[in-house]
Amino acid sequence: MGILGSMELNILSDKKDSFVFELKGATHTVANLLKKELWQHKHIKSAGYTIRHPLHNIPEFHIETDGEEPRKAVASACQKVRKDLEKFSADVKKEVK
Repeated sequence: MGILGSMELNILSDKKDSFVFELKGATHTVANLLKKELWQHKHIKSAGYTIRHPLHNIPEFHIETDGEEPRKAVASACQKVRKDLEKFSADVKKEVK
């Protein structure tokens, strides 16, 4: 299991300029990191998530772009979050030695 643990992406809607998906296994921490990174993407018009029921704790993301394929923005944001977390993990390991 990696730094982000085990997560499953379930696509609910996939359109030209919008993308809705669930990220099972994600916590608010990971969901907020992804949301924040999505907002840094130049083609994002709207990015957010909701958790419909606290007992299920499954973030449901709603992404809208200016026409660029939303999947590309999500993939790019996920790669950036992963890279940042790997650097953070390496830095912490270096400091606690």
